[in-house]
Formats: sequence, C-alpha cells, structure tokens
Amino acid sequence: MRVVFMGTPDFAAASLKKLIEEKFDIAGVFTQPDKPKGRGMEMSFSPVKELALKNALPVYQPEKMRDGAALEILRQLRPDILVVVAYGRILPDEILALPKYGAVNVHGSLLPRYRGAAPIQWAVLNGDKTTGVTTMYLAHDMDAGDIIYSEETAIGEFETAGELFDRLMLMGAELLVKTLRAIDAGTAPRTPQDHTKATYVKMLDKSICPIDWNRTPREIVKHIYGLQPWPVATAELEAGKTVRVFAAAYSDTRTDYAPGTVVNAGKTGIEVACAGGETVLITELQAPGKKRMRAEDFLRGNRLTLPWEKK
Repeated sequence: MRVVFMGTPDFAAASLKKLIEEKFDIAGVFTQPDKPKGRGMEMSFSPVKELALKNALPVYQPEKMRDGAALEILRQLRPDILVVVAYGRILPDEILALPKYGAVNVHGSLLPRYRGAAPIQWAVLNGDKTTGVTTMYLAHDMDAGDIIYSEETAIGEFETAGELFDRLMLMGAELLVKTLRAIDAGTAPRTPQDHTKATYVKMLDKSICPIDWNRTPREIVKHIYGLQPWPVATAELEAGKTVRVFAAAYSDTRTDYAPGTVVNAGKTGIEVACAGGETVLITELQAPGKKRMRAEDFLRGNRLTLPWEKK
C-alpha cells in the first residue's frame, strides 16, 4: 500500500513515526508551510517536516490545496491512500477521490462527539469521564466521514489536557496502523456516523482563561486542568493581581462567603469559595514575572488578606 501522509504538529508526527517504524511505503509527506517562531521570528519546521527530513522522505508544502498544484503532485506520487492527521487544511473533493482507498483520518475523540478543533481539551474542560480516538474516512463535511475503528480510554480526575493529548497521540498512531492493515486486507469496517448525535467544539483562546467561581468545584478543577499546557487558567486572588493557576484539589471546607473569596491560605494551599458554599484548594500557581510554584511557596512572598482581616 502506497501512502501519502499529511500532517503538521506533534500529534501527527507520532502517527508518521509509527508508519515509518512499521515499514509502510510512504511516497511523500505534506505539511503546512514553514512559519516564523520565537523572539527572533526565525523560520521553523513543523514536527512532521523535521521527522520526514530525518527519514529522507520527500516533503511538500503547498500554500493552497485548491489551485491544482497539490492535486498534480499527488497524481505524480500515485498514492493508494491518503493519511491525514491534524494537517490543518481542508482537502477538496477531487483530492479525496484521487487515491484507490480514499483518505483516512485520526481524530482525538469518540466521533460523532467533539467534531472540530481541540476535542481533547474540551473533553477535559467538560468533565467527561472517558474519551478516545477514532479513525475514519474523510468526507466533504468536517469530521463527518464513516468510522473505521475507535478506542476508548478513561480520563484521570486530575489529568491535564496535555497529559491526555500525549496518551491519545500514541493511541491514535497504533489505531492508524491497525486501520491501514485492515484496509489493505479488505477487512476494515465502515460505520456511518449518527449525525444527530454530533457535537462541535471550537479552538481555545485566552478569553476562557479566567476561572468562574460561581461554578461547582469539579467544574473549576476541570477548567484548570483542561487549559494546560495552554492557555492556562487565571484567577484574581486580590484586586488587580492576576495569577495563572496550574493545580487544584477538592476541599471539605464549607463557607458562607461569596464565590471568588479567598477564605483560607496556608501550607495546604489557597482555599477559594465557589458555588453552593463549597471551596476549591489552589495548590500550584504562577504570579506575573515569577516562576510556577507551590501555593505554600507563593504565600511566603505574597500575603493574601482574608475576609475577617478586612475593614
């Protein structure tokens, strides 16, 4: 089976690495154009490009997918199948129809749930108990193609989106190999999605960083862990002083203070009132211009005024 791989970030690179290790015939690799990065704005390669070059695979970086240039490259490469993993581009129908076996994709959710961007982060943010990865045939509509295989996994109560991302990245690579071998053998299942059950998620941005203390303790904890490693939850523990929050725990403390009030601060952490008279314990945070640290260490240099100390 002759494969053309299309992908850009780390999530895609893990799948390409697995295909290389399993000795698949990779005719070429498509990835997004190089972009400036860092303070010096130097041009940088995507993780997929770096891996492809390291393994002497031909790399193609078309600026557009609909002007005919990419289609002509693919005609010359003569793939039996396209493997698309977090490429970041929508493929036109004529490209999807070119290979003998079409195009397959690895998606970081149990479709049809969480179509779209950032499905891994939103599974944590929404407090889901489980998630998984899905392989599917690409279709005209985004993430709406027939499902080939899916694999489920539990989400740890205090697992960050970044940690879950790393696990699903490897699960997806393994599932991709299983998928391609089944397609090559003619044994791959093909199950249409139930589009009535589809849900969609959007890209993350910094507008969702502030913690809403009117939510329940679990919703707040999941907010904190779902926004790591980016863009990271934030909180204003005192007027005008916003910190980034990296870790939190549940607390047995009950309070009559309004949500968002710091009700205690000590060696175990910083307790903040939230919905229903409950509290959440912040255990790791970062002040502006400072390094990430335990709450206990933060409090050595940052005294918080508790409610009964205010005039």
